[in-house]
Amino acid sequence: MSLLVVGLSHRSAPVSVLERAALSADAQIKLLQDTVAAEPAAEAAVLATCNRIELYADVDKFHAGVAELSTLLAQHSGVGLDELTPYLYVHYEDRAVHHLFSVACGLDSMVVGEGQILGQIKDSLAKAQELHSAGRLMNDLFQQALRVGKRAHSETGIDRAGQSLVTFGLEQLAAGTDVTAWARGKKALVIGAGSMSSLAAATLARAGVAEIVIANRTYDRAERLAQILTEAGDLDVPARAVPMESVPVELTRADVAVSCTGATGLVLTAEEIASAVEGRTGRPVAFEEAASGSRTTDKAPAPRTNADSADVRQTPLPPTSVGTDENCPLDLTAVQGGFSVLGEAAVAGMDAATLEQHAAWAAGSAVDRRGGGTSHAFKAAGDARRSPEADAELITALAATVATVGRIPERRKPEPVAEAPRLTPVLSLLDLAMPRDIDAAVHRLAGVRLVDIESLADASADAPMAADVDQVRRIVSDEVAAFGAALRAAHITPTVVALRTMAADVVASEIARLEGRLPGLDDKHRSEITQTVRRVVDKLLHAPTVRVKQLAAEPGGAGYADALRTLFDLDQETVASVSRAEDSTEKNRGPR
Repeated sequence: MSLLVVGLSHRSAPVSVLERAALSADAQIKLLQDTVAAEPAAEAAVLATCNRIELYADVDKFHAGVAELSTLLAQHSGVGLDELTPYLYVHYEDRAVHHLFSVACGLDSMVVGEGQILGQIKDSLAKAQELHSAGRLMNDLFQQALRVGKRAHSETGIDRAGQSLVTFGLEQLAAGTDVTAWARGKKALVIGAGSMSSLAAATLARAGVAEIVIANRTYDRAERLAQILTEAGDLDVPARAVPMESVPVELTRADVAVSCTGATGLVLTAEEIASAVEGRTGRPVAFEEAASGSRTTDKAPAPRTNADSADVRQTPLPPTSVGTDENCPLDLTAVQGGFSVLGEAAVAGMDAATLEQHAAWAAGSAVDRRGGGTSHAFKAAGDARRSPEADAELITALAATVATVGRIPERRKPEPVAEAPRLTPVLSLLDLAMPRDIDAAVHRLAGVRLVDIESLADASADAPMAADVDQVRRIVSDEVAAFGAALRAAHITPTVVALRTMAADVVASEIARLEGRLPGLDDKHRSEITQTVRRVVDKLLHAPTVRVKQLAAEPGGAGYADALRTLFDLDQETVASVSRAEDSTEKNRGPR
């Protein structure tokens, strides 16, 4: 059997796909049950967080396992297999172990180094143990992943690079301001009472908010969380619980709201947020056309014209975006950044004939190829382009061309688009749910700032990596090697146990035969003979069994178990029964 993981995460799939593929608690249970019922898988575990969905399984066939696990993920996520497949990644055996260990250390997190993933891995193992889908491999793998993650955090400074998703989200809301200074005195609303919401409430309390209101569909859980916050010795913040029906009213009083529920639909629509802000300010709230900080805008920037440069004619350039140009000789899809009218040197290496054609197309007329030095220069440059002489000649030709057509195409980066400054928000929203709790249209509401998983993914792409990341990677590599060696050594254990069992049976049979031949043997001598024979057998078996375990732990050592069974003529069913007994013990082991 071999370890296989099939999954998708923020690194492989857009948030829109992750959002649709998110698994509810019931769906995770059904996925585990169906996986272990499938033919290729013997045991399984699901790791589902706000930015990843991964299915781990012990399979006996790689290709059949990939096909089965992919199909099961598609079925239980509700996203079609054809649509889901391009975003799925697969890791096998040592690569699968390396992946989980990296995840446990926070190296694969949206916020590198965050420690919350350890709690999520622990919950995944507990769920697999509760459903008896975790056998020896899943138990050993996930427990070792937890140890590796804790080691990385204790032996390195990865915590300096990492933080919880909550802290990172609050930093984005603070927009460069110290979170404590930004949060001090604010009224906070937390929607949800699960682990992420509890972390958000505690983080806000430590940041110095003036009040925390907890809303949850199960009121008792909200009340319990509010009680914990109130009674915590290190937190000095009043907290109270409200039913979900009170959220619209509480939004009119809140300065910041964090939402993380298990709902499959929207918890807060754009209209509800707009009503809350209007109720707070007394003014209608409009949707902005192009808000600073939002990921998309409805209007494209106006095309750059020749009026941007004082030394060329005051006529606009033709549009050059793909899909709007007719008969343009340039392959616009291959051009990065578009064109403008300045910078001869930037286009000196372009194909001369293509450049001349584009210049003529841009001018709306043909370039005179018959006289002067222009066409000769273009031909020379085209025949020997990329040399300094050809570049210089082409620049001269371009100067002649601009006199004819009035403009020079250039490969260049687009000008930054000036956006109108956005007003200080009266309501800050942090959506940590997957799928989202808050309507994405809220990004365009005036007076509101929304940070969601997609925003965090964009922001984290530019986050600096800590110097300790390399050290954590070395820890992961060492631990993967050690785990692989232990796994290979464990693979031979049933064979060694079967060998020793066979030897014990031989000893017992020979002692019984001796007693039949020497019925008058007293107990003292019988005991001494029995111990002597057992010691002889143990000494003979000690070196081979120890050495075979060492050899089996090395890469490619799986064949030693087969050799041992062949040399000692061990019954395959005896070995298999030992393995089944061990696996049964592991599967029946409860959460620890």
